[in-house]
Amino acid sequence: MKRGCGLLFLIFLAVTGWGAVMFLRVPAQAEQAFGTPDPALGFSARWRLAHTLTTNEDWLTTPLPTTAGLTFTVTPGETAAAVAKGLQEAGVIPDADVFLAYLRYKGWDTDIQAGTYRFQDGLTPLALAEQLRHRPATDAVLVVLPGWRREEIAQAVPSSGLAFTPEAFLQATASAEGYALPFAVPSGVTLEGFLAPGRYTLPRTADPATVAAQMVARAHGLLSDTWQQQVAARGVTPYQGLILASIVQRETRHSEEMPLIAAVYLHRLALQMPLEADPTVQYALGRSGAWWPSPLSRQDLQVASPYNTYRHPGLPPAPIANPGEAALQAVATAPQTRFLFFRAACDGSGYHVFAETFEEHVGNACP
Repeated sequence: MKRGCGLLFLIFLAVTGWGAVMFLRVPAQAEQAFGTPDPALGFSARWRLAHTLTTNEDWLTTPLPTTAGLTFTVTPGETAAAVAKGLQEAGVIPDADVFLAYLRYKGWDTDIQAGTYRFQDGLTPLALAEQLRHRPATDAVLVVLPGWRREEIAQAVPSSGLAFTPEAFLQATASAEGYALPFAVPSGVTLEGFLAPGRYTLPRTADPATVAAQMVARAHGLLSDTWQQQVAARGVTPYQGLILASIVQRETRHSEEMPLIAAVYLHRLALQMPLEADPTVQYALGRSGAWWPSPLSRQDLQVASPYNTYRHPGLPPAPIANPGEAALQAVATAPQTRFLFFRAACDGSGYHVFAETFEEHVGNACP
């Protein structure tokens, strides 16, 4: 090999070797400065995020001048990218992309908790990111499950951290009057049916009317104009559709059979047959400690109540629970059916078997 070529080759080796060393140093530098990365990251993603962090280490580790007394709200379901953008728009951090890179590097981009944060003075962006992973102590979380009645929601209030009593919630929801509902309702009804299920992150000092209003506001999204048009095409008013959805919600825990159950009830309504829906009787009989008594006896089916659809034709006068999206959509998309009966399957699965005639229905009884 000629001397010139050999020298160039040595220079090439030195340059490429130095470059490889520097390339591999980036993740090590990031780990030293920012801690262990998310183990789920591939090498390429880890290197890219590490490079972003190491080139912005100064401001990531410097206390922010704008956090003293700052209040910042993260709404339920808000993404880490949206939170980072909101912090930048609020003037808290200078670069949303770098802040988001840190969250992703640590694997915290899915850990951010909804709530209203009140930041202390002198937080670094790293400390700020850590704080966003823990629900503010000043917040309460109320979880409402699909199919709960008002009383069950009230019972969940004490464990949520909200300051008011279950009785105060029941009083605030005892009348629909004064709330902005998505459609007209009969006079004298409660908010039963409009208290949308879901997770609510709220200030502990929130009053019961404000909490109820938030639930009603969420219900607007479920009871949209499109949904109202769809249920109208099935021959019921929006409020009747809500009542039917509340029954469907209580009939099954399997969302995939909800449309067919709704179809059976719509078929019976069209033929002016009694619905004979057990959940309506359970609602009438429900008491604290046993809001949905089961099984029902023959005597139970004779209870004198306008909610007893064994004794009274048509729908009950109001919803019996607060249905979720699946049950509401089941009414809106219920297919045409010849079925008029259904009963629980005998395999303990929670599913139902359907029948067109009463004879078939009797034949489907468990041995």
